[in-house]
Amino acid sequence: MTVHVPSDRPMPQSQRNVQPYARKEDETAMKTITPVQILEGSITSPACNYTHVVPAVIFSTSGFMGNLFHEFNEIIIPLFLTTHHFQSHVQFIIVDYDPWFVTKYNRILTHLSPYEFINSASNGSVHCFPGIVVGLEYHDNLAINYSDIPGGYSMLDFKQFLKEAYNLKVKTLSKIEQPVLMLISRNGSRMFLNEDEMVGMMEELGFRVVVVTPNRMANLDKFASVVNSCSVMVGAHGAGLANELFLPTGAVMVQVVPWGLEWASNAYFGEPAQDMGVQYLEYKIEPEESTLIDRYGRDHQVFVDPGAIFAMGYYTARAIYVDGQNMKINLVRFRKTLVEALGFLGHSSPTN
Repeated sequence: MTVHVPSDRPMPQSQRNVQPYARKEDETAMKTITPVQILEGSITSPACNYTHVVPAVIFSTSGFMGNLFHEFNEIIIPLFLTTHHFQSHVQFIIVDYDPWFVTKYNRILTHLSPYEFINSASNGSVHCFPGIVVGLEYHDNLAINYSDIPGGYSMLDFKQFLKEAYNLKVKTLSKIEQPVLMLISRNGSRMFLNEDEMVGMMEELGFRVVVVTPNRMANLDKFASVVNSCSVMVGAHGAGLANELFLPTGAVMVQVVPWGLEWASNAYFGEPAQDMGVQYLEYKIEPEESTLIDRYGRDHQVFVDPGAIFAMGYYTARAIYVDGQNMKINLVRFRKTLVEALGFLGHSSPTN
């Protein structure tokens, strides 16, 4: 796709390519993004087939798709902070058009723009706009910097936007009488091997427990309201924790931190929680709670020096800590974390 930007005064012609994706420093993601050619200066633009009265924003729906964290982190939140100040007077042009993505996030996309999306690959017409933005702004992991966006929006404003887009009813915990705990159940890696025992302990503490699987989380139109009805969300470090965006204000997110993933757990989900109005607790597992101990032993470098493992390269460390371990949670230790979560909610445990 080519964007022509003619000038009213004589100036040299220039040409550059822009890949319209937020995480430009991520070389792996950028390999999948189709560049947009921009021609500027004293150029002869082709005749318009369609003339629009609102500006356009060009972005890609490629990158790390199929992962809720990356979808929100690199497309949805950047799209909000780039376009919300247009107050729906904007049209989207999508590069690397993915029908699955557009269907999944249709409520959000149509809440930002009422105009029909333009698929750059299948629409060969010449469209003329009064202005255009190529690419999306990016601030940080699941974050919006209030002072760096027109209109001064924050993550709380984004959460309010999500409530409106998904018609979410619960704004604060005051509307939830019995504490409801959502337990994110994983398969493949970072699973809770004693999940049934964990649920029993949670129920003994007075929680109504909702166990959700990846299949149930796939339909965001329905699942957002399920998350919005919960007081506490518990899950191992992973993309599913991005659902904290739908928790009501004052809710608690408890992240179970697998061995070796302390930095990622805090950077991706721990630090952003506060700006969302979510109270955050983490439960760092001990070596004995990780299945890695059966494979490597307590004295292996995997346990005594995870930094050295990460120094061998991201994919080496990922194979071990992200994809290669499951967990059997110490119920006595974990119970203390959940009692603390109850305290945040203004409840006490049955034994207190």
